[in-house]
Amino acid sequence: MAIPKITSAEFVVSAMHEGQFPGDRLPEVAFLGRSNVGKSTLINTLLGRRRLVRTSSTPGCTRSLNFFLVNRRWYFVDLPGFGYAAVSKRLQSQWGRLAMQYLEERPNLAAVVFLQDGRRLPGAEELFLWEYLRARGRQIIPVLTKADKLKQAERTRQLQAVCRTLGDFLLNPHDFLWFAAPTHEGRGKLWERILAAVPGRGPVT
Repeated sequence: MAIPKITSAEFVVSAMHEGQFPGDRLPEVAFLGRSNVGKSTLINTLLGRRRLVRTSSTPGCTRSLNFFLVNRRWYFVDLPGFGYAAVSKRLQSQWGRLAMQYLEERPNLAAVVFLQDGRRLPGAEELFLWEYLRARGRQIIPVLTKADKLKQAERTRQLQAVCRTLGDFLLNPHDFLWFAAPTHEGRGKLWERILAAVPGRGPVT
């Protein structure tokens, strides 16, 4: 499937509470992962924009739910990264509650792009979130980032190890996408998964 033509991509709101979420009921695709996994870079790469989503070398830069309207048809939602320690536990808890509420209750959430650093195995937080999302029937698109850091043989071994770690979810290597921002590897395949998940997206050109 061809990558869609991005005619518009604009920041809409940085939501700190549910009342700030967009009310137009357009489909939404959320991006979830650790704070240093490359969510912002991945979204910018998907949309062909350099600075639409803020990137930072400081973990935990995203402290709210950031909504971006794409082609005026659906939203990309950049969720707060988890696992960072540079902010207070109280604020982490506040952001975490909002993100969990969004993941559990948001009716127009079409899919969750779940990012995992391809060089590491899922930790306790990732395992909890996998179980949380699957228990609520959310569609998950698993992506292994920083693919350019691994040779092909290393990828094969790592992917097998990731699947073993997530064994309770009956995943196989074909469920995962490798993504490398510098080379755009995986961009087309990820778009294909996203568009398949978005209802009523209209024709792709």
